[in-house]
Amino acid sequence: MPAAIDATHDPALTSWVESANDPAADFPIQNLPLCAFEVSHDGHTHNHLGVAIGDSVLDLTSFAESRQLEHLWAQHADPALIECLFMGDWSVLLSEVPAATVRLLAQSLLRADAPAGQPVRRARQKALRGIDGLAFAPPLAVGNYTDFYASVHHATTVGSMFRPDNPLLPNYKWVPIGYHGRASSVVASGTPIRRPLGQTKADDAAEPAFGPCKLLDYELELGLFVGRANALGEPVPLSHAEDHMLGVVLLNDWSARDIQKWEYQPLGPFLAKNFATTISPFLVTMEALAPFRCPAAQRPSGDPRPLPYLADDADRQRGGLDITVEVLLLTEKMRHDGLQPQRLSRGTARDLYWTFAQMLAHHTSNGCNLQVGDLLGSGTISGPTPDSRGCLLELTWDGPGKPRRPVALPTGETRTFLQDGDEVILRGSCERQGFRRIGLGDCRGVVIPAPAGPARN
Repeated sequence: MPAAIDATHDPALTSWVESANDPAADFPIQNLPLCAFEVSHDGHTHNHLGVAIGDSVLDLTSFAESRQLEHLWAQHADPALIECLFMGDWSVLLSEVPAATVRLLAQSLLRADAPAGQPVRRARQKALRGIDGLAFAPPLAVGNYTDFYASVHHATTVGSMFRPDNPLLPNYKWVPIGYHGRASSVVASGTPIRRPLGQTKADDAAEPAFGPCKLLDYELELGLFVGRANALGEPVPLSHAEDHMLGVVLLNDWSARDIQKWEYQPLGPFLAKNFATTISPFLVTMEALAPFRCPAAQRPSGDPRPLPYLADDADRQRGGLDITVEVLLLTEKMRHDGLQPQRLSRGTARDLYWTFAQMLAHHTSNGCNLQVGDLLGSGTISGPTPDSRGCLLELTWDGPGKPRRPVALPTGETRTFLQDGDEVILRGSCERQGFRRIGLGDCRGVVIPAPAGPARN
């Protein structure tokens, strides 16, 4: 079952961190996403763990070093588990302690009315770090990465480019489509993205060529982190899938469209996708998202009903996520001219044809064993209107047989695909009357030139 709404979502709760009380803040005390970031000490760099609050991060690793956390932690879990805060990512601790417990503890430290003696107040103030300037790492070490294709609008638009009369393949509305990505190239927001080299073939060329990707694209997605493992050979029923869902991040599945076009048949994406995947550094837990659950997308009349292992009343009623997502672009010239990023599109995760619970249940239906820290991407989130298309491949498409329609920018520049120096920024947020707005932060990446690479033709 999805997490329940409880006292931790009370909109009247405030924090002693004043910036968290701003109604426009991404990270009020009702959110408290998990994060990991680099800290240098005595010439060594290692990761600390924390929660985002307002414009800051409460460094729980530093708090633990002060020895002021032990008696506070004892109210929620075994104090011996504090040592897990020194492990560099959240996977070890979350294998032992539910994310709901960690969020409850963090909230007890950050509430404006939290009783605390002078040593605790001094320790928590010392553990508060400004978000700006922190070098973030992925919140969990990503062991495996699978990307799905859960937006029927994206699948239909892209399918129309190649199969105008029959855009959706016969399996789409029966099975959550996905492919296994590359976990080692999942990077945190802010990591530069090097334009990949690859093999491409022009339609009128006799043979392929090797060189830098010319049609570099972004994909606006959500990523779900797995928070509970299942044993090899033991599927997770849809009715229990929520128990394995830790929380979500923003995800940019960078895509080399010209490489993809040449290589993807017959086995699907390979080098066109595995050179980089960027995630936002703030893991928003399913508990924080409880007020923003919604019904799964309504299937049109005539669509097949999901097979029994992909059908569940609770998932139909609350399996969706009411998260608004958007893409912004900042070119090198816009930066030079002091301009703000321009929004390219805005969509919503409400439109996804398959829920994350269905994706997880299907992923394990053959006995595949997911592990804590595994990452599942939603696939590009696109809506029914042109301004809700979640990638340039769709956004600049004007219909079968028509030339692409470039995006116009305030500097007079245009974009059909990304150029070196472009920064892509993904953002996400949730709003519902009677609850505090929460955000997912930014997911950023600047495109840098391709490497010299091996000999090209």
